[in-house]
Amino acid sequence: MSRPFAVLPICALVASLSASAFADAPLTRDSGAPVGDNQNSQTAGADGPVLLQDAHLIEKLQRFDRERIPERVVHARGTGAFGQFQASADISNLTRAQVFQPGTQTPVFVRFSTVMGYRGSPEQARDPRGFAVKFYTQQGNWDMVGINLPVFFIRDAIKFPDFVHANKPSAVTGVQDPNLAFDFFAHSPEATNMLTHLYSVQGMPDSYRHMDGSAVHAFKFVNAQGQVHYVKFAWKSQQGVKGFEPGQIAESIGKDWNLMSNDLYGAIKQGDYPKWDLYIQTLTPGELGRFAFNALDDTKVWTGVPEQKVGTLTLNKVPDNYFESTEESAFAPSRLVPGIEPSEDRMLQGRLFAYADTQMYRLGANYQQIPVNRPRVAVSNNSQDGAMNESGRSGDVNYEPSGHAEKAQDPQYKYANTPISGVTQQMAIKRPANFLQAGEYYRTLSSSGKASLIEALSGDLDHVTDRANKYAMLSYFYKADADYGTRLTKATHSDLGTVQTAAKALQD
Repeated sequence: MSRPFAVLPICALVASLSASAFADAPLTRDSGAPVGDNQNSQTAGADGPVLLQDAHLIEKLQRFDRERIPERVVHARGTGAFGQFQASADISNLTRAQVFQPGTQTPVFVRFSTVMGYRGSPEQARDPRGFAVKFYTQQGNWDMVGINLPVFFIRDAIKFPDFVHANKPSAVTGVQDPNLAFDFFAHSPEATNMLTHLYSVQGMPDSYRHMDGSAVHAFKFVNAQGQVHYVKFAWKSQQGVKGFEPGQIAESIGKDWNLMSNDLYGAIKQGDYPKWDLYIQTLTPGELGRFAFNALDDTKVWTGVPEQKVGTLTLNKVPDNYFESTEESAFAPSRLVPGIEPSEDRMLQGRLFAYADTQMYRLGANYQQIPVNRPRVAVSNNSQDGAMNESGRSGDVNYEPSGHAEKAQDPQYKYANTPISGVTQQMAIKRPANFLQAGEYYRTLSSSGKASLIEALSGDLDHVTDRANKYAMLSYFYKADADYGTRLTKATHSDLGTVQTAAKALQD
């Protein structure tokens, strides 16, 4: 059994001074100079104007003017907590990632969120829930950036800005409009599976503690011998999965706009630490072709592939400072460690660039030096300068190769070799199977679960005024399952014959 990863107390990971130390310290300016009067500005005489030379006043106003960093485009409404991940299974045959050595305890920071809402928006929105985990491992930081559902709306990152624009508030009115959202979905049949999950009770969790999580995409495990397996990660809540019925959502918002945060923080403060077990599914490269769909399509789950529990996540500390933890935390799926690599999933490939780039925009080039993002291991590279750089690098050899100060490199950490063939292209994937799993998921629901799905989804479809878009959506759901489509058609007072004709023309 490996020796657990020894770390400083979590509070020391966020700030070098405790809250009590701040409370007892004398008031100073940012430069450390003591403040003589924090209630009265310096003026030219008793009735004269305020002086520009009052450096404390100017600094205080400047800092106040700059308290807001750019809001996340998506996942702006978030809640974070600290904890640890305890590895429990020996999977060294699959990966050399040290985070999975049995007995290893790795500190983590987890950020839950809604996707489309702005900061301060209701937490009980009909929206996927972000489930992002930063593991501070012995080999550097690993970010598992996922959501509460196992699939996504689109399969190619080139559509992501359009997907977000259609679901964000209108560029004209500033108000979200289901006509815009379903205009996009009517022309994106691959979203049928995700929409079915989203409008189910499971897709509307009543707390962050009562939802599962998923990294959605396939990644690669690489073991010490260089062997590759494809892997999917899933979090399963030990608290169980519970959600709101459609009629309960508005009532819940009226009672507590911040229910998800208050529930999570309340449980942690009471010592009722929420836990999730981490499960993996793995396939060899040769097994990817076993399905009736593309196994690297993120709108699909891997059916019939056994799951293995590999560890448990426990959240046990509410951050001392919301901004310095939850708001300044930055996640990117490109932040991987040896033994874990990206797959060829098209959506993931775009996210590898986009997430790290948006964090640089929000927080600056040196955002990984912010305490909540800083690795708990030494960082040594030739990156330098930029705003707020405090890396502490020294010496005038800031390049490679060099005969004077070459940095050690270990060939075992090179990326795994991936066979490729063919020509560059811009084409849709083969075997899209856009409707297959939506129907499969629908048929797993109980009678009450199906009724809740129909009620929730028809409620939004009823707001779609474009007849062509409305019937396109109904035909997708009918193609997934005839009962599903028939009930939605009836609930939206639409014509079943028109829906059946449109569905018959769709490719499987």
